[in-house]
Amino acid sequence: MPRHGQVPHGRHLDDVDDAALRPIGRACLLEIDLHAHFPIVDLSRLSTNGRIGANARQGAGGSRVISQGLRQARSTKTIARVGEDLLHCTGEDVSALLTFRGYGPEGFVTPEDPMSHTFPSPMSTHVRVDGLSFSYRDRRVLTDVSFVAAAGDRVGLIGENGCGKSTLLRLISGALEPDAGTITVNAVHPPSVGLLHQEPPFPEHASVSDAIESAVAPARHAAEAVGTLASALASRPHDHEAADAFARSLDTAERLDAWGVDATISTMLTGLGLGAVDRNRQVGTLSGGQRARLALAWLLLSAPDVLLLDEPTNHLDDSAADYLARVLTAWRGPVLIASHDRAFLDTTASSLLDLDPSPLPHALTGELVHDGTGTGIGVTRFTGTYSHYLATRAKEHARWERQYRDEREELSRLRAAVREQQTVGHSDRGPRTEARSARKFYSDRNATVVSRRVNDARSRLSDLEQRQIRKPPADLEFRGLTAGGNPRDNRPPGPVLTAVNAAVTGRLPATSVGISRGEKWLITGANGSGKSTLLRLLAGTLEPSHGQVTHSPEDRVRLLSQDIFIPDPSDRGSSRTARETYSDLVGVDLAEKVPLSTFGLLAGRDQNRSVLDLSVGQQRRLALAILLADPPEILLLDEPTNHFSLSLVTALESALTHYPGTVIVASHDRWLRGRWSGQRLHLEGTNIGSV
Repeated sequence: MPRHGQVPHGRHLDDVDDAALRPIGRACLLEIDLHAHFPIVDLSRLSTNGRIGANARQGAGGSRVISQGLRQARSTKTIARVGEDLLHCTGEDVSALLTFRGYGPEGFVTPEDPMSHTFPSPMSTHVRVDGLSFSYRDRRVLTDVSFVAAAGDRVGLIGENGCGKSTLLRLISGALEPDAGTITVNAVHPPSVGLLHQEPPFPEHASVSDAIESAVAPARHAAEAVGTLASALASRPHDHEAADAFARSLDTAERLDAWGVDATISTMLTGLGLGAVDRNRQVGTLSGGQRARLALAWLLLSAPDVLLLDEPTNHLDDSAADYLARVLTAWRGPVLIASHDRAFLDTTASSLLDLDPSPLPHALTGELVHDGTGTGIGVTRFTGTYSHYLATRAKEHARWERQYRDEREELSRLRAAVREQQTVGHSDRGPRTEARSARKFYSDRNATVVSRRVNDARSRLSDLEQRQIRKPPADLEFRGLTAGGNPRDNRPPGPVLTAVNAAVTGRLPATSVGISRGEKWLITGANGSGKSTLLRLLAGTLEPSHGQVTHSPEDRVRLLSQDIFIPDPSDRGSSRTARETYSDLVGVDLAEKVPLSTFGLLAGRDQNRSVLDLSVGQQRRLALAILLADPPEILLLDEPTNHFSLSLVTALESALTHYPGTVIVASHDRWLRGRWSGQRLHLEGTNIGSV
């Protein structure tokens, strides 16, 4: 076979001898002679399983060199193997003059790196945050935050509620403007940044199908553009502008996976637990969890270059969380995740960005901290898993405390030295001679030595004062479920909650369970199995469609709902503070006896802030404090790990087992479930049984 083989004019690819088609390392260089007067590939006719993997450069005589390939499509002709992908085209769609360069006995070779023929891929996308600062009207949140998230990085944002995790994501997305600093997103094309919103990015009156199609509209348009420009190029094969436009459209379509959209939609909806949802159904008729998952699917299908996720697993069961982890692991651009889900962070995050206080010099942070703890003043980056981070952070905090203590002791010693080192030798011993010259000599020498020593001590003191690290702040420590008192414990043993074939049409099938005083129950199940509905039935805030629910009249039942709603009985409006809200809802007398500060849930300055200015996690902390001011005999917690910081979640889980009353928890949290030692009730949707 000749070194340069050609497919004769007018022959289809089906006629090409497979033996002539050999791999070229990691790419196959395929030159399409645009001067040839025969049809260009009609890419719009490719199977939905096919994916253009092509980039191009200008070749001699107006040709385009196409590299990389198409993923396998049904009924296609294999042209060349590209790594684990295959370059495919349909023979019936292609008539072109193909020149395979560098053919030799060992297959295709090329003097150049084959990948040098490709445009830069989305793998070059990265985010650079440099000196970022931001303040709300009543407080500073972020100061001089700098980091880089490269393509393929999955960065977990961690820190206490209110430290600025959600704010940082909104700043990167462009929803907020920083007070200082820059945010740069570098990409080979105009970059797109996607943020998982608290509110879905589609109207409630839209159908599920309409919502999904709005996400993939750019990919649909890209596929249409390739077909249109291919036809234009076929009619004007010598037009370089048409060739360039076609190449650009081809690159865009490949980047958006334009020919795999339908398959991706089906896979995505199934993976996130929405596969059985009627796509003609209006979004407003979906449950809160379904809407949240649809919003997540919308964001992932829109395929932004930079992905920003705020609590993405709040409404995901195990299978959906595992699917999301696989999607993120394969994501080519940077991913930033603010999450309370420890198991999810362990398996997904490649590094962690801690916004909690760090050991910076007091001279730098003193004016910034004010009455806060110093969160968001710079960031600390950890590599490794969340489990590894916990151990490392504990060691770092202990080292910080030791360093602060040692520096304080050294400061005290230097200050004493400055005060005391005013003479040399024994102050009560006179010079060896009474001569005036001798007295002057010793006096001058003493002054010189004293001055040098004092200046040295002062210099060392000034240097240490400038670089002395700030005092480690006291952690906001949850003081337990009974910090405000104990529930009434003089009740006799026996059943306190009973459900007999209790059902809610469309939300919970017939369910029976009996719960006795003091027991600890965990309710689990997939999305839509009825966990929250069952808790509302047990709390008495929802009536069953069938069956009955009874509870002991001597026991008070309180529910911490998954949805955050804090009433305003005094009609204070948007200006009401957390402290005022607490007092209004628990009563003035009880608020004086058990103040909001009792629980260690909100920092002092946050208690005087408007409820609307609190983060979502802080608002839920306030709701928990209101519930615990007078602890109930029966405590119901719906997804108690949602929105809470990781440190609070850990402390709350530990406190549950020691609560003297009855506890019923509904949770999807794998970390919590793996450590639960009480009774369990697993909901299967249509088949419910206790474990």
